[in-house]
Amino acid sequence: MSIFTDLAHQYIDGEWLAGTGSWDIIDVNPYNGEKLAAITVATVEQVDRAYRAAERAQRDWAATSPYARRTVLERALRITEERHKEIVEAMIDELGGTRPKAEYEVHLAMEFLREAIQLAVRPEGRILPSPVAGKENRVQRLPVGVVAVISPFNFPFLVTLKSVAPALALGNAVLIKPNQNAPVAGGGIIAKIFEDAGLPAGLLNVLVTDIAEIGDAILTHPVPKVISFAGSDRTGRHVGAVAARHFKRTVLELSGNSALVVLDDADVDYAVDAAVFSRFVFQGQVCMAANRILVDASVAEEFTQKFTARVRALKTGDPREADTHIGPLINSFQADALTALVDRAVESGARALVRGSTRGNLVEPTVLAGLPEDSPLLGQEIFGPVALLVVFDGEDEAVRLTNATPYGLSGAVHTRDVERGVRFAQRIETGMIHVNDSTIGDEPLTAFGGEKASGLGRLGGEATVEAFTTQKWISVQHGRTNFPF
Repeated sequence: MSIFTDLAHQYIDGEWLAGTGSWDIIDVNPYNGEKLAAITVATVEQVDRAYRAAERAQRDWAATSPYARRTVLERALRITEERHKEIVEAMIDELGGTRPKAEYEVHLAMEFLREAIQLAVRPEGRILPSPVAGKENRVQRLPVGVVAVISPFNFPFLVTLKSVAPALALGNAVLIKPNQNAPVAGGGIIAKIFEDAGLPAGLLNVLVTDIAEIGDAILTHPVPKVISFAGSDRTGRHVGAVAARHFKRTVLELSGNSALVVLDDADVDYAVDAAVFSRFVFQGQVCMAANRILVDASVAEEFTQKFTARVRALKTGDPREADTHIGPLINSFQADALTALVDRAVESGARALVRGSTRGNLVEPTVLAGLPEDSPLLGQEIFGPVALLVVFDGEDEAVRLTNATPYGLSGAVHTRDVERGVRFAQRIETGMIHVNDSTIGDEPLTAFGGEKASGLGRLGGEATVEAFTTQKWISVQHGRTNFPF
């Protein structure tokens, strides 16, 4: 199988098809510019066809034994394990990430598949007491129906599977709209895995398309009941608003502006290691990445010297080379925009402790310091290899600065006193925060999600069951009710 030949298509009702639109999305290797595939966009008519197929197939799937659904998920896991290497290779080509990043993504995706296998048999009904004599209240947990999954380019295989696998396990059908920069890693590969695992036709559909062709059809169509979206807060606001107008539930995993905080008693060497990883993994194109690195004044000089030395040693280049730390940004637009952002910051008075150059989509790392507290740069998400160093004086100021952002996704705090770290973490307005670790983390059993402009809802563990099921109350009256008239 040639992945970029065989899987760069629409997948509708169990068929691999060409889009019926009038133009193509070009899938490009961001490192060398090689054309990987051309995919003709799906149209509104194909959106309707995919949703109607999902709606038809879901009825029988929901009635299928959860043990039978679990068997399909088990086969999907085995297929993913067997194709691990070729999935990694495809992701390096399509995303420009290094091999360790791709390996990590596939490994974690398999962990989420393992959890989805268990979810198939986890939902339970309940019998609740009633104040009415002779009444029995039964509460059933049922699949919502059809789920739309709109996924990002940075972790397309993992993030898409995080919604797709549990949604299917719980008895739903799914439509995937992958990011245009990752149509195969976030769409075609996943469809092929489940097709080969024996998933009945219609239950999983993939549409590669663009809002310029279909508008909001994926959001406004009457069939989907839940929209699971991961991406920027700007787009997420639109998704949330449109979905709300059509009474659809949403799970929104949006932008971040995480801070990694180094307190005065931190292990500085370890904190440097965590900060370098937290900022520069996958070129900084990670919603949980540490945009801001806050350091107590008492250790700022030592930390800055060690951190900047480590950053200067990072190699930017071909992601297929084993010693490359930083590959290309996803496209030239992002590379140019990030370079301009750094230029403006320096012109406005920021000090470039490390100043990287830009060569095509390759953007070398930059470390900026001396930004005024009201700098817009400190309040926004930076999707690239640029670190902002901020010195603070005391723990209270660290809390204030960390919370001084419209976002609240992740974070980290470093201290030799674990319980001090926990107390600090409790004061931070984020959905997730890690003591003595990276800002970047995800696990199948924990609730992943953000506060403020970083999103709504959670995925992981019991939160996933809540996201993709609904509850139905059935009461049974044993005997007769005495009606007042």
